This record gives sequence, C-alpha cells and structure tokens, in this order.
Amino acid sequence: MTQKRLEIAMLRAGFSSAALAAHVGVDVKTVNRWLGGRVPHRRTRLQVAEALGETEESLWPESRPDIQPGAPATAEVLGAYAHRSEIPNDLWVSLVHRATDQIDIVGYAYPFVFELLPKASELIAAKAKAGCAVRLGFADPDCDHVMERDALEQMGGTLPGRIRNALSMLGPLANTPRCSVALHTTHLYNSVFRFDSEMIVTPHLFRARGYQHPALHLRRLSPHGIFESYADQFEQIWGTTTSYTTGVKHGLTA
Repeated sequence: MTQKRLEIAMLRAGFSSAALAAHVGVDVKTVNRWLGGRVPHRRTRLQVAEALGETEESLWPESRPDIQPGAPATAEVLGAYAHRSEIPNDLWVSLVHRATDQIDIVGYAYPFVFELLPKASELIAAKAKAGCAVRLGFADPDCDHVMERDALEQMGGTLPGRIRNALSMLGPLANTPRCSVALHTTHLYNSVFRFDSEMIVTPHLFRARGYQHPALHLRRLSPHGIFESYADQFEQIWGTTTSYTTGVKHGLTA
C-alpha cells in the first residue's frame, strides 16, 4: 500500500524515479527501493513529501504511529502515577543507569535525584565524561518567582533553601565537561526528567508540592507524540536559562 501511495504521488506530480532521486539527492536505486516498500529516513521523507506536494503521513502512514487510525494517543505512556512519590525508586535508578546519550532535567529543586544512590552525582558525572550530554536546570533561588512559588505551595519561605541545598549536592557535576547546570526564572507548569528516550513528567497542580504532583512515565515513539512535546518544552525553557557558577552569589562552595 505504501509503495502505491508513493507511486501515485509521483505520477500526479510528474516525477520519474530518476527525477525524484536527483531532486532529493539520492541514487535512483534508492527511490526504487522506496517503491518496493522501504521507508526512507525522516529527513528524506520530508524532502520527498515537499517535492511531491504531499504530507509525510499520507505517503508513509506507518511513520506516524501517533496519528494512525486506531492507535491510542496514550501509546507513549508507559505508566501513570497519582503522585510522584509513588514512582518506584527502582524505576528512577534504572533510568539513571540506562541513560547513555542524554539526561535533561528541569524543575525547581529536585534534591531527591541526588539521593537515589549513594554516589548519584558521581555516577552522572561519569556518564557525562563517557559522552552523555547532561543538562540540569534549577530555579534561580534569588528570583522573585521562587518566592511566588513558595507562597503558592505554602512552603513557608523554604523553597530558596531547598534549591540551594540541591545545588550543593551537585558535587563534580558543576565542573564536568558535557554537563551544563543552569538557572531559570520560568513559571513551570511541570517538571521534566529525561533519560534518553524515556521521561518522567510531573504536571504541577495548584497548591501542591513536588512529591504530590501526578507523574507520567513516557517513552518516545515518534517525533510528533507526547514525549516530543515535553522535550520541546524543555528546549524552550533551557533557552532562557543562565549558566550556574558555584560560589558567592548562592552562598555555596565549589
């Protein structure tokens, strides 16, 4: 069926195999393989779709599992928890251990991440040295927004201290290559904990504290699903951050 969709689209747009191959910069044998049923890589799929005046999903519906008829929108949800505190510690530990390429975290304080293992900071630092890109975003404890959040969660003025406590637990991470630590002043609607293609997301509830928020365990299945939406949100927030340097400003030592 897929090859028929592509063949019909090529006929409609007036492209031969050779012409399409030249247009997208591949060998004509590659186009013939597509016509035989092989699915090209996504960047090439987008180029072909644009050339033919079609959409990616109309030519290769199997490439978009998130919008296939009958595919549940929750396919990327591996687990859902009423409260973040109900996530098994073994799950958190396994996510940290399995990550090899990317660890992205953004929240307010999240000191519990550094308490998962006796030497969690050292473990994450070792992963960074081995090539894993690590980005850790904390709320700036000195910004006005933190005190607003503190009041909202009825924390009695303790949130800035909790953030400083978490920053004091960074250990070698603050000075490890491929590990970036930054501060944000964003009103967060959720916290994001990404480990390669898996993620824990905690949507924030009104007047609830971190451990009380619900949580979703997500696995990336496509570049168009729930996972990617939160991954994109992380990128947008990260783009507003300022680099964190241990020292006098926050009353810490390196």
